[in-house]
Amino acid sequence: MSERVLLAGCGDLGERVAQRLRARSDEVWALRRQPPARGKHGIHWLRGDLTDPASLGGLPAGITRLVYLPAPAVRDKAAYRAIFVDGLRHLLDALDVRKLQRVLLVSSSAVYGEHDGDWVDETTPADPAGFNGAVLLEAEQWLAQQPLSSTVLRLAGLYGPGRLQLVERLRAGQLRVPREAPHWANRIHVDDAAAAIVHLLRLKSPQPLYLGVDDTPMPLDELYDFLAALIDASLPAEGAPPIGIGSKRLSNAKLRASGWAPQWPDAREGYAALLDG
Repeated sequence: MSERVLLAGCGDLGERVAQRLRARSDEVWALRRQPPARGKHGIHWLRGDLTDPASLGGLPAGITRLVYLPAPAVRDKAAYRAIFVDGLRHLLDALDVRKLQRVLLVSSSAVYGEHDGDWVDETTPADPAGFNGAVLLEAEQWLAQQPLSSTVLRLAGLYGPGRLQLVERLRAGQLRVPREAPHWANRIHVDDAAAAIVHLLRLKSPQPLYLGVDDTPMPLDELYDFLAALIDASLPAEGAPPIGIGSKRLSNAKLRASGWAPQWPDAREGYAALLDG
């Protein structure tokens, strides 16, 4: 049975979700501050600003699924809170929720903070190290209190087409990496993230929380050295770990048990395919 889906904040990841939904014959609406001049992929584009309730009038009736995946225009606490906490509230206030069967909030593994390389799953207490994780956790908690069926997907670091900044920084010799003590990194290909979102929208009885990550956490120096070898760049020198991104190994066991599996279980294979392409 087809659904009427609203994607709130439809950038690259949202468009990949939309393509998969349209392939299932779902009707897809996408809300963005600046929609494209011409529609594509059969998406019904809507103009609106999640931080401005007055711009959210006239949303379509009969929406059955909502995916909330906006991106703040700037990286600061006020912008994050305006989008993820206030914006979510504004949208649900403006939306006719009588037929809304599920809300999926795309969050981040940044809510977990530092774990010294230990394994982390959905039962691990959140302890964000930065404002971004703290605001996302606040949005998750607010949504859980609403009288709606909701699911949170906490994504690891995305990579994929158009997301090769890491490779370009390696090529330019701009990166440093900790080597004496491993700093564990976690990734998910953007297409696998899109597939996970669509999977959870369609799942009959989803759990409230899932981690979206590939099968292969790895020390950051191993990933950087692999990529440097692929592009024939110098290995990055010793340096401090990334600020605000704790060392941890994220488990996707719960998401896999629900029936999802990544096309790219190891980021090394995913990056290699991208660079080969």
